Amino acid sequence: MINPIVKTIELGDGRTITLETGKLAKQADGSVMLRMGNTMLLATVCAAKDAVPGTDFMPLQVEYKEKYAAFGRFPGGFTKREGRASDYEILTCRLVDRALRPLFPDNYHAEVYVNIILFSADGEDMPDALAGLAASAALAVSDIPFNGPISEVRVARIDGKFVINQTFTELEKADMDIIVAATYDNIMMVEGEMKEASEAELLEAMKVAHEAIKVHCKAQIELAEAVGSTVKREYCHEVNDDELRKAVHEACYDKSYAIAASGNRNKHEREDAFNAIRDEFKAQLSEEELAEKGALIDKYYHDVEKEAMRRCILDEGKRLDGRKTTEIRPIWSEVGYLPGPHGSAIFTRGETQSLTSVTLGTKMDEKIIDNVLAKGKERFLLHYNFPPFSTGEAKAQRGTGRREIGHGNLAHMALKNIIPDNYPYVVRVVSEILESNGSSSMATVCAGTLALMDAGVKIKKPVSGIAMGLIKNAGEDKFAVLSDILGDEDHLGDMDFKVTGTKDGITATQMDIKVDGLSFDILEQALSQAKEGRMHILGKMMETIQEPRADLKDHAPRIETLIIPKEFIGAIIGPGGKIIQGMQEETGATITIEEIEGVGKIEVSGTNKAAIDNAMRLIKGIVAVPEVGEVYKGKVRSVMPYGAFVEFLPGKDGLLHISEIDWKRLETVEEAGIKEGDEIEVKLIDVDSKTGKFKLSKKALMPRPPKKEDK
Repeated sequence: MINPIVKTIELGDGRTITLETGKLAKQADGSVMLRMGNTMLLATVCAAKDAVPGTDFMPLQVEYKEKYAAFGRFPGGFTKREGRASDYEILTCRLVDRALRPLFPDNYHAEVYVNIILFSADGEDMPDALAGLAASAALAVSDIPFNGPISEVRVARIDGKFVINQTFTELEKADMDIIVAATYDNIMMVEGEMKEASEAELLEAMKVAHEAIKVHCKAQIELAEAVGSTVKREYCHEVNDDELRKAVHEACYDKSYAIAASGNRNKHEREDAFNAIRDEFKAQLSEEELAEKGALIDKYYHDVEKEAMRRCILDEGKRLDGRKTTEIRPIWSEVGYLPGPHGSAIFTRGETQSLTSVTLGTKMDEKIIDNVLAKGKERFLLHYNFPPFSTGEAKAQRGTGRREIGHGNLAHMALKNIIPDNYPYVVRVVSEILESNGSSSMATVCAGTLALMDAGVKIKKPVSGIAMGLIKNAGEDKFAVLSDILGDEDHLGDMDFKVTGTKDGITATQMDIKVDGLSFDILEQALSQAKEGRMHILGKMMETIQEPRADLKDHAPRIETLIIPKEFIGAIIGPGGKIIQGMQEETGATITIEEIEGVGKIEVSGTNKAAIDNAMRLIKGIVAVPEVGEVYKGKVRSVMPYGAFVEFLPGKDGLLHISEIDWKRLETVEEAGIKEGDEIEVKLIDVDSKTGKFKLSKKALMPRPPKKEDK
C-alpha cells in the first residue's frame, strides 16, 4: 500500500509548496517530491554505509538535472536526449552543494550522492531556488547524519519591494536578485547580482530571505517527525590516537605559531617551512610507525597549523603574510599588454594574477542559449580559466570544471550591467589565472574592467572586487574580519565573502559560511570593511587607466546598426538570400539582419570603414522611399524607342522618357549617347498615383536654354 506523507508550506501570497515522501524512489535513503504550482522536483539522497579507508573529507556529490519533457520540449542535437550538464545546471548544483556541505558532521566521511531532477515546469516558477529545499528535505527524511535542515530562496527587489521566489517574468523588472541559503538560525550561503545596491540594502534582503527560510526549515522538521527519521544512523569513520594528537601538538604548536607570526609574504616558502616542522616530527619515528601513524600525524598537524594561524590573528592581529586585518596586498596592473586581442590587462594583487583579454564580435558571435526553461542569446560572455601551474602544481590540465564555471559566473554577474545599453558588439572577456593565492575571481573582475577600458568599451563605471574572510572560534566572542584573504585564510578560516561593485554600490556577491553562529552584526562589519577595500583597489586600478580609450583598436571590427521597417526585411535578404549575399560579396562587409519587436535590426561590420560605408549605401538604397524632387544616380537597365528604364534605387526602376532626356528634341534615345549599362543622374519628377510608376527626368538637371528670339 502506498501511504505518502505530505507537508504543505504556505508562502503567504496564495502560493504553496508541498513536500511529499513515501511514494516515489523508496529504495533511496531519502526521497522527496517538491511541488510548487506545476513545477515538480524530485530529490533523492543515498549514502554509503562505510567510508572508503583513508578518507578524511566529506565526499559529497550533488547533481541537478532538468528534463526537456518537463516543459514539453525535445532536446536539441541528433540524439534527441539529455546530454552533459549545462552551465545553468552546474551553477544550481553548486548552490546546493555549498549550502549542504558544511552541515555534515566533521567526522562523517561516507560518500553521499544528492540527485535533484526537474520533472515538470510551467516556465514561470524558477526551479533553482527550490532545489536546496528539495535536497534538504530528502536528507531530513533519511537516516543520514546531517546538521540541518536548510533551505534556499531567491529574493528580488522589484519596484522597491522584496519578493521571495519570484517568477521569471517578475525577475525581468528586478534591480536585485540573490539566492540565500540558511538553517533556521544562521545564514550559510549568498550569491547574486544587483544594480549598485548599498551594503544596508543587501543586508536587508538577506534578513527578508532568512525569515522565509525559517518557515521552510520548520516544515522539514515536522516532515521528519511524521516519517520517524529523527534518529540518524550510527557511524565510526575515524580512528584517533589521543596520545599522538597531544604529542604532535606539544612538539609542533610553538614552532608553527612562530612561522604564522613571522609575516613571510612568500606562499611557497611559508608552505615549505610549515611542512618542515611536520617532517621533523615524523623523522623521530621508524618506518613501521610511520606506515601505521603517518596519516594521523598529517591530520593532527593540519589541526595544529590551523590553530596557530587562527590564534595568531585573534591574539596578535598578525596574518600569515604579515598584514593587518584590513590591509590589502600590493597591487600592480598594466593594460594593452597583448597586441592581438581587442583589449587586454594584467592585474596582480600579492601572489594572485590574472591576464585578461577582451574580444569584440558581431551578431554571429552571440552565444545561443537552449536550456530547458531558458532560450535566447547572450551578448556578454566571461570565461575564467584556472590552470594547475597557477598554484605550482605539476599535473595535466583537463576540461572546464565546476569551480571555473562558478567563478566565471560570479565575475560575469559583476561586470555585465556596466556594458553600455544596446551595445552593438558581442563582448567576450577571458581571464587566465597565472598565479593564485586567494580570490582569483576578484582579480578577474578587476582585470576584466581594465581590459574593457583598454578595448575602448564605454563601460558605465569601473568595478573592483575583494574577498573577505573571518576567524571566529566557537564559544569565543573575539573575532577578526580579514580583507583580501589568502588561499590559506580561505581554507583554514570560517568565511569566504566576495563583494564586487562600483564607487556607488555593489554589483555582485558570493558568500560561503563554514561555521554556525554568524550574526548580522559580523556581516555588517564585513560589508563595511569590504567597501573600504574595494575603494582602495579601485583607486589603484584608476592609476593605470582612468577611463575607456576614446576609440577601438585599429584591428577591432567596426559595426554600424540600422533600424528599418520590418516590411523591408525580405527585400534586403532577397530570394534565397541572393540580395544580402550579393551585397556582402560586393563590399566585403558582413551584414546580419533580424526582426526585433516589430522592426528590422541590421548590423553591418567590417575591418575598414569603406566596406561598411558601401554596404550601408546599398542597404539604404533598398529601404529608401523614393521622394519626388530628389536626385538619384541610376543605372540604365534597358533602352526602348520611347525612352530608357533606369534603376535609380535598388529594385526600383523608373521611365526616363525620350522627351525628358534633353531640352532639345530627340528622334532616338541613342542620339543622347545613352546605352544599356550607363550610369546617369536623374531626378524623380512624378509618381503615378494609380500605378505607382516612377517618372524620371535628366533634362531637369540641365540649365534650360534661352528661347530663340523671333527675327
